[in-house]
Amino acid sequence: MSVQTVGSTVVLHLPAQGRPIASEQDALDLIGDTWGTGAEMLAVPVERLPPEFFDLRTGLAGAVAQKLVNYHLRLAVLGDISEHLGASGALRDFVRESNQGRHVWFLADAAELTARLGG
Repeated sequence: MSVQTVGSTVVLHLPAQGRPIASEQDALDLIGDTWGTGAEMLAVPVERLPPEFFDLRTGLAGAVAQKLVNYHLRLAVLGDISEHLGASGALRDFVRESNQGRHVWFLADAAELTARLGG
């Protein structure tokens, strides 16, 4: 994990390798890992998310996002999710709406995150 300040936002970047974020408990564990870093945003590579995260019927994406938001953490999912978007109109809508807000973003990479945060 690495911590980076982009503009005025402290971002904790997770490595691509590591335990998948496959449950609400995994989200809580991440919140615990984030404690003490000063991070306001968690940047999660798409490789850390199981396919179920992108199937909105499972509720995993909503549950993970809600846990983070409840603890005042923002989420940036970084990586190519085009295959998932092509398979689900609901996911396309969720991503579009999320990207218009401030709490959950789906972005191509860290460079896009930096640009979005104004760094």
